[in-house]
Amino acid sequence: MRICEATNLRIEQLRREKRMTVYALIYQSGMPPSTVKSILQGKSQNPGIVNIKKIAEGLGVSIREFYDSELFEDLEPED
Repeated sequence: MRICEATNLRIEQLRREKRMTVYALIYQSGMPPSTVKSILQGKSQNPGIVNIKKIAEGLGVSIREFYDSELFEDLEPED
């Protein structure tokens, strides 16, 4: 699995755990809707750590908690 795929899955996993809609995540993260949707739809191949930190904060977790998942253990090398 590539890191962008793992990141998308982790966002969805946490969003469902928190029972948060996409729109609530957009509001809580304080990011433009187009940016969040681009990340969630996999259009953004490199969302950047600053954006991931904002999303994590919007989800109510730290960046450490965000990346504390088995999804990030066996990642494929990026091109």
